[in-house]
Amino acid sequence: MMYRRYPRKILITGGSSGLGAALAEFYAASGATLFISGRDAQRLEETRRVCERNGGQCFPRVIDVTDKEAMNGWITGILNDHGTLDLVIANAGVSGGTAMRVGQGDNPVWDGNNDHHIFETNLMGVLHTINPVLPHMMSSHGGQIALISSMASFVPLAGAPSYSASKAAVRFYGEALHAKLKPYGVTVTVVCPGFITTRMTDHNQFPMPFLMSAQHAAILIAHKLTRKPCLISFPWPMRLMMGFMSLCPSFFTREIFSRLPEKHN
Repeated sequence: MMYRRYPRKILITGGSSGLGAALAEFYAASGATLFISGRDAQRLEETRRVCERNGGQCFPRVIDVTDKEAMNGWITGILNDHGTLDLVIANAGVSGGTAMRVGQGDNPVWDGNNDHHIFETNLMGVLHTINPVLPHMMSSHGGQIALISSMASFVPLAGAPSYSASKAAVRFYGEALHAKLKPYGVTVTVVCPGFITTRMTDHNQFPMPFLMSAQHAAILIAHKLTRKPCLISFPWPMRLMMGFMSLCPSFFTREIFSRLPEKHN
């Protein structure tokens, strides 16, 4: 009975592990039909098995969100076969530090390839996920889009400039879309979590305050999405800290964040 408020047909990118897998497994327990994507076939299959054990239907697809044509073909096929989706969660993302690396003789060298990959995945991957489905949602005057950003979107992190910048772009874009699409009956929600236990954070070699499990984060997000807000951010102590930092002079915050450890993965 408690699950009736949750959507019935859901698409989730980055569903092979971490937060995406936890969200899929949570919604599966409500009997939802899930369409999940990821780049690792083995982990994606494991998510499918858990979802079906939980009572949901799950259709996995091995696909890279940076592939615009493949994403359009996959999502268009779902819409043609199953009708308009109730919820689309653009979750797929990658992390990483700066483009500066130590070269021969400990001399720094600049390699921007990783920055390109981060922006292609975190930003363009979002567009490739939502653009095929938005016309259908707008014409049916219903549906919800959830864009997974990050608490890092509130601050310019010197140790991870491309990550924080790409997540900031997702947040600004989603908040603008919330107002833009509201007259069409489409809800856009931006989700800005703090540190979550995932394969990405497993590589972090620095303290992660208020670290929570992917399962706990998934429950929080799913509950809050039912209210259809513009922004979801948690945990609240970290959001409060970020809000305070945003009120400080920029030269002060830049000095602080420039001293934080670099994020390598």
